[in-house]
Amino acid sequence: MAPDRVEATERGATTIADRVVAKIAAQAAREALEGVPKGGTAPHATVTVHADVARVRVSLELDYPSDIGGQCGSVRHHVVQRVKALAGMDVPEVAVQVERLHSVHSRMAAQGRIR
Repeated sequence: MAPDRVEATERGATTIADRVVAKIAAQAAREALEGVPKGGTAPHATVTVHADVARVRVSLELDYPSDIGGQCGSVRHHVVQRVKALAGMDVPEVAVQVERLHSVHSRMAAQGRIR
């Protein structure tokens, strides 16, 4: 008699490291912002994963003046969608931290255009 075969979906487990989910979240934030402010740094993320649930913190820099609340909302929404689609994890919380605002006026002054 042949041994019973275990279905492929019931063998083993897939584990995605926190740092991989963090990279997905940071890339999603870049996509939502459509770029990094001139002279700024790309968004970065930290993630805590527990039982297929990811809690995400994204740190980013924005141009000023701009709709800061609207941009943060877009980042939250896009991070939730991309992490769910690519890692299969629920994201009940995305904390967005704006670390720095890049003013058009300060960039122009630094280039010597404003006196």
